[in-house]
Amino acid sequence: MSPVSSEYTTELSPADEDLVAQARQGDLSALDALLRRHQAWVFNLALRMIWRRDLAEDATQEILIKATTHLAAFEGRSRFSTWLYRIAANHLMNVRRSEMEERKMTFRDMSQSLDECLDMELPDPRSLPIETGLLVEEAKLGCITAMLMCLDRPQRLAFILGEIFGVSSELGGEVMEISRENFRQLLSRARHDLYQFMNEKCGLVNEANPCRCTKKAAAFMKQGWLDPDNRQFTDMRMAAVREVAQDRLAELCEIDRAHAEVFRDAPFCTPREGATRLREILARSNFS
Repeated sequence: MSPVSSEYTTELSPADEDLVAQARQGDLSALDALLRRHQAWVFNLALRMIWRRDLAEDATQEILIKATTHLAAFEGRSRFSTWLYRIAANHLMNVRRSEMEERKMTFRDMSQSLDECLDMELPDPRSLPIETGLLVEEAKLGCITAMLMCLDRPQRLAFILGEIFGVSSELGGEVMEISRENFRQLLSRARHDLYQFMNEKCGLVNEANPCRCTKKAAAFMKQGWLDPDNRQFTDMRMAAVREVAQDRLAELCEIDRAHAEVFRDAPFCTPREGATRLREILARSNFS
């Protein structure tokens, strides 16, 4: 569970705090259960912050190792999930930039890239290792996640937490270690910038726009941005974000939210070989 869901669900059995106490006593099975409970949430946050699945999986492992090695410092002043998300937020705000972020991408850059990707018909389904519908979905998810990269990191994190995952401004501010007012300001700017771009460019939000995922998927493959054999977003799908993150956005409905629904319909994923990676985390953390 995450700070998103734990506010709305019944108490977990055993509770995070019980697992923390057992883990501090050296119970590896309790630590394993604690990490498994939160791993997918950390990964989905990292995936939307970093864009590339392999880097997001690495970041998830690094975050969980940090949490494990600093478990003794958890004082219980907040929920364990909030404490863990704060560690994740700090890590993702400062992690080394990937090649995609080395040159800060702007919405103007993205608009130009989309324009340069001329509309193409989908390939012959017999030539693909996946169904064309899945190919189009991968193109859509890659494109909307790339849009997040056009936001600076604080705005991106605020949008993921507040709009996609639906956390309250109070909790979002606590995770980002800023006031709720500052969190709302970051979120408002991020929502405005994304809405403005998508309303002017994206056919998913404004049907008057000519840009269509079905027309761009083949071009994305040609550019090397989409690899049917190495999917970033449609592999290991658990559910849609809206199915696991409760809606707490009534206070934030100042502008059209059609663009936000596109992000909340995106998959809530699990990292590949999760069990293996958790064992690696336990081994590398020198936990005892």
